[in-house]
Amino acid sequence: MARNKIAILIWIVDTIESHNGITLGELNRRWCNSSLSDGNPMPRRTFFNYRNAIEEMFNINIQCNRSTYEYYIDNSANEAESRMHRWLLDSFSMTGMLSDSRDLSGRIIVEDVPSARDHLPVVIQAMRDDKRITFDYRNYTRSQPSVGVVICPYFVKIFRQRWYVIGHNVTDGKIKTYALDRMSNLAITDVSFQMPPTFDPEAFFQHSFGIITNQSEPKDIKLRVSYTQAKYFRARPLHSSQKEEVHDSYSIFTYRMLLTYDLYEEILSHGSDVEVQAPPELKAHIVKTLKEALEHYKQGGRRERKEKEAREQKVGKKRQVF
Repeated sequence: MARNKIAILIWIVDTIESHNGITLGELNRRWCNSSLSDGNPMPRRTFFNYRNAIEEMFNINIQCNRSTYEYYIDNSANEAESRMHRWLLDSFSMTGMLSDSRDLSGRIIVEDVPSARDHLPVVIQAMRDDKRITFDYRNYTRSQPSVGVVICPYFVKIFRQRWYVIGHNVTDGKIKTYALDRMSNLAITDVSFQMPPTFDPEAFFQHSFGIITNQSEPKDIKLRVSYTQAKYFRARPLHSSQKEEVHDSYSIFTYRMLLTYDLYEEILSHGSDVEVQAPPELKAHIVKTLKEALEHYKQGGRRERKEKEAREQKVGKKRQVF
């Protein structure tokens, strides 16, 4: 589909969604004032064609209220479907904008992220056909890659612009997570599988921040966040369970989450703006990590002083020789 047509579809969805219902006449008035039109109204038949294309491409259903003749977005989809729809719209919109801005390529800086372009279509096809996949995997904690890993791919997840596949490892019988950019020799096997009917991908990460989960019980977490950083937490909640108690110079954010490596790294990334108040084991882990980091810097300082003293002594001996 041409980029300009995709842009039109996104414009229609955004316009209808932002008004929580809009008549075709009002939609046309805004259409004529948009940069996508040539100033002419959108014919009713064309609108219906676009409406069908939106449902086919984004699985977004545009309904009409017969009493007001206003068009609106049907929000009966579940939370996971809604997020998927929004992600698709944002992705298409961003791709189209960047494609149209190639003349500004030197002034648009994008992040260099690991690519899953080669592997994601293969994994999705295997999920669609309910077939096992096999691949070699480079785990950064091991010196050698794992060869011939076989999993039943249950679902995929994106976290911080990296794609992961979560599935049942056939060898050890556990559900594991694999980063697509660490795979090689990926292939779909002829062996079929059936995902357990009670397995829920949303529930699998229900209490997790990031891509890591475990079998322990979620904890009640309390973070004291500085006044300035609290604004960031409000705009980008760490988790769906987030609640805030506002004070004069800080906020207390509470969560119900698992204690995982991803969560530790997120808390540490905020430095002194975030203080763990509960639970005690989370606070102890953060304090221990900070102390170890400080000790590394102290050791580095002592090492540099010793190296400097050794250099000065060496220079002094040379002077005595001459």
